[in-house]
Order: sequence, then structure tokens, then C-alpha cells
Amino acid sequence: MNKKPATAQIVSYLKMIKFSHTIFALPFAFSSVVLASRNQSISLSDIFWILIAMAAARSAAMGFNRVADLKFDSKNPRTCQREIPAGRISFFAAVIFITISSFLFIFAAGMLGKLCFYLSFPVLGLLFLYSFTKRFTYFSHIYLGFAISIAPVGAWIATTGSFSWSILLLSLALLTHIAGFDILYACQDTDFDIKAGLFSVPARFGIKKALHISKMIHILSMVFFFLIYLKFNMGNIYLCAVVIIGCLMICEHKLIKPDDFSNINVAFFHINSIISILLFGGILLDEALRRF
Repeated sequence: MNKKPATAQIVSYLKMIKFSHTIFALPFAFSSVVLASRNQSISLSDIFWILIAMAAARSAAMGFNRVADLKFDSKNPRTCQREIPAGRISFFAAVIFITISSFLFIFAAGMLGKLCFYLSFPVLGLLFLYSFTKRFTYFSHIYLGFAISIAPVGAWIATTGSFSWSILLLSLALLTHIAGFDILYACQDTDFDIKAGLFSVPARFGIKKALHISKMIHILSMVFFFLIYLKFNMGNIYLCAVVIIGCLMICEHKLIKPDDFSNINVAFFHINSIISILLFGGILLDEALRRF
């Protein structure tokens, strides 16, 4: 049997964990770093190990999700061609990938300090738990947002060595941002989730109500974005970024119709990626202007 070229194998692993989606949470983590830099000097080493920790944690979590959901992914017409059910990555290889990614995350956390090292173990547990939430709770979308929202807090602790209640505003903005668009994304699996006995907001309340719930959650996101403006005494650049983010969220919801999900990838990936980058850009430019 001919082995796949190394580049093809790498691409398969990147597709398995949807590496491109890392951009959703990473800008929030580095936004936390920028805010922490007001009272704490940030080294290039800190930035490097935060980046490694973020990538490794997400890789481990997504790999674990693919392994845990293999039974469902293989039966769902939308997901049956994912790398593991399609046979492009074996179950054993995926487990090895998860193990390596987990150890890399723990190592990177250790390089950021003892507190980060000790916290890395429960963080991994929280990330892995998400993969089972759709089996028993309709709040799986909220839990996903919560699991990812650890990133800004983790980045803050990594750079300051301590916890701050203020940074929870950024985490709550990320939580609601993620939860809102995860509900939108779950709408396309409504029929399958009902048939498979899985829990989701669209499966429980129907697509129309799910879209409304997603809107309400995203309104909360905008509230948290504005509270960040007040709490951290942000300037006009950040405020302009938040206004644009609000407009993009409106566009996102306009693109998704109860009977038409053809624009789901545009709404899910492109718009949400722009929102994350805009937030980081607004905070970074605002902070740069503050210092000049």
C-alpha cells in the first residue's frame, strides 16, 4: 500500500481539527494580552507560548471531539466524509494526535508558569467534556462557548500571574459570541439530531425559535463588548470596531433563513472570523494610540 505524502497527511489532520477555525478564539486571547500589557510587561516568549498553548489545546479538544463523535459523524450525511469516518485518518492515529497535542498544551502551560501548569489539567478536562454535552443537555452551545471562553482568562493569567474579574467581560463576550453562532450552525443538523437523540437548541425548540434565541444571545455579546469599553476605559477606535461588529452580527442573522442554510459557511466562518479580528484590531490600535 502506498503511503500518503507527508503534506497530504498534514492537510488531513488540519482538516480534522478545522485548524482555520482557530481564528475565532485566538484574537480574543491576544486581546486579553494587550489589555494586560497596560500594567505588565509582555515578553515575546509569553506570546510564543500562549500561541502554542492555544493551538495545542484546540487541536486536542477538536481531535477528542472527532473521536468521541465518530459514531454520529459516520451516520450524518453532512459529516460522514470527515477524516476519521472517511478513513483518511485512523482511530488510533487520531488518539495519538490527541495525546501529543495534550502533552504539548501542558508543556506550553508549564512554560508560562506553575499556576498555568496546574490549571492546564482541569482546562483539558473542561474542553474534552464538551464532546459529550450534546448527549444530555440542550445547553451544549453555551457549554461550548464557556469552554472556549477560558482562553482570554488563561492568557491574562499567563501574562500577569494572577486572576482579574475584569477580564471576565472579554470571556463573556466570547462565550455568547460562540454560543450564538453555534446555535446557527446546529440548525443544519436539526433533523439528524432529533433522529439520533442528540440535544441541541434547534432540535428542542425548532429552527425559528433557535434563530431567535441566537439573536438574543448575540445581543448579550454586544452588551459585553460595550461593558469592556466602559470597564477598560477604551477609546473611539475600539468603539468604532464594536459598532462594525454589531453591523456584521446583523448581517450574519440576515443571511440565515429558517428554510435556507446555503449561506451558513459565509455566516459561520467568514463573518465570525472578521468579528474576532476586528475586536483584536480595535483593542490593539486603541491601546497603541493611548501610548503615543
